[in-house]
Amino acid sequence: MAVSIFIVDDHYMVIEGIRSLLKNEETIEWMGHASNAASCLNFLKQYRPDVILMDVNLPDKNGTELCKEVKEMYPSVLVLGLSTFNQQAVIHNMVDSGASGYLLKNASKEEIIDAIATVMKGRQYLSSEAALAMKETGKNKPVISRREKEILLLIASGLSNAEIAGKLFISIATVNTHRKSLLEKFEVKNTALLIGKAIRFGFVQP
Repeated sequence: MAVSIFIVDDHYMVIEGIRSLLKNEETIEWMGHASNAASCLNFLKQYRPDVILMDVNLPDKNGTELCKEVKEMYPSVLVLGLSTFNQQAVIHNMVDSGASGYLLKNASKEEIIDAIATVMKGRQYLSSEAALAMKETGKNKPVISRREKEILLLIASGLSNAEIAGKLFISIATVNTHRKSLLEKFEVKNTALLIGKAIRFGFVQP
């Protein structure tokens, strides 16, 4: 039985390139494409492709946000992230948002078919470059609590300790304690280095 494929990308040449690679494959059924997140969500109201090839940079919504939204509403739909660049943080964010895999846009026909077949079997697929990036960033990746992640995201948003305390209904002293803990876990000496490392490890979106 053929696997139904849908692509979400705002570059027509990318869509046509992938479509031309797959159009003669008996195991692949091409369901169409969308150039933005809104069109993708409208399409999913009526149709359910097996796999969506999803660009991580869309004009109206971040690809990781769209991936999370799609997986929450349609858990059976599998997502393969697509990107021109091998951005470590984006790979982490796509996988954390529910993507079953990650491909570069210069992937060969064989690699795309292999990726689709792999995720259809319930396994994760990462291009060789993405797998290497995940392996590298996985080394020494800090383990932080939910509260620490909350505070980390607010720090990255530019909020002061007092503002974070007010937003989370906790004391400034508690925020200070968490901030010091984060600096220690990330092995950095200041906020700028903390945010930079948090982006590299995928805790914060660049």
